[in-house]
Amino acid sequence: MLMAMLGAAALGRACPVAAQTSDRTFRLGALTPAVPIAADSPNGKTLLAALASHGYVLSRNLTYEAKASGGTNARLPELLEDFKAGGVDVLVTLGYPATLAAKASGIPTVVAAGAGDPVATHLIESLAHPGGNVTGISDVAEVLSVKRLSLLKELLPNLKRVAMLWNLDDLGMSLRCKASAEAAQAIGVTVQALGVREHNDFDGVFEAMDREPPDAILMVSDALTNLNRKRVFTDAAAKRVHAIYESDPLVRDGGLMSYGADQKESFQRTAALVARIFRGAKPADLPFEEPTRYLFLVNLKAAKELGLVFPPNLLARADEVIE
Repeated sequence: MLMAMLGAAALGRACPVAAQTSDRTFRLGALTPAVPIAADSPNGKTLLAALASHGYVLSRNLTYEAKASGGTNARLPELLEDFKAGGVDVLVTLGYPATLAAKASGIPTVVAAGAGDPVATHLIESLAHPGGNVTGISDVAEVLSVKRLSLLKELLPNLKRVAMLWNLDDLGMSLRCKASAEAAQAIGVTVQALGVREHNDFDGVFEAMDREPPDAILMVSDALTNLNRKRVFTDAAAKRVHAIYESDPLVRDGGLMSYGADQKESFQRTAALVARIFRGAKPADLPFEEPTRYLFLVNLKAAKELGLVFPPNLLARADEVIE
């Protein structure tokens, strides 16, 4: 909660500090393990608009370059060398692998989302005192896991088995999966752990769900699972299995429902941290912040394909309903 208050305070100071920017041009990079955060993408637009509110305007005193490894983590060091050669001032990252690689590079880094618990993964020393070149928005896996499972339980009162899909090679997501499994056990639900390491592993995941059909699916989001989201959507619909995802873009893209941090808020607060580093602050001294807004989305089109009718009280609590 303290981290959230600090984040809100940083946003509140956006207008006064905008006038304090220097005449130099700052170089911002974005590194992701799946697809680039393009300037004209929803997250890119949010990030750059928020930076403009702090006085850093694209083509005036700000340049922006987005790179991605296309799901191949081995490419991350090479991409980071490109950023260093270009004189990047700050990097924005998504996901644990990209953030870990950025930490090793020494480039001042702000993680926007998806890196898991930064203390448990040893990215930082503590939320209040990161102590290195990384700061950003932290993951509250325990809280979110309980909420996602409770939503599934409301939708399926007889819920007994949840298939959990996650990337075995992503430490941040493995720890999030562990938190979800502990939350499931607390409400009497068995977890069917289905870890993957590469695209071909999804065939085995679907075969495992054929052998032992789950009541529901919880997909833990990272580059690998997100790149295969359409396969998960299709298989879940074919098996008539209800699924919950971790972020709203997955529901807008065809998933049934999601509960997670408001990505717009996360990128706005990421921009506030970037602006502070541009003005001379060190990531080591900038506490990690926690999300303050969470969104519950429901896709009625996907529900119709499943022959599912959402309980009215559950539907009424949705922040957005996609028809």
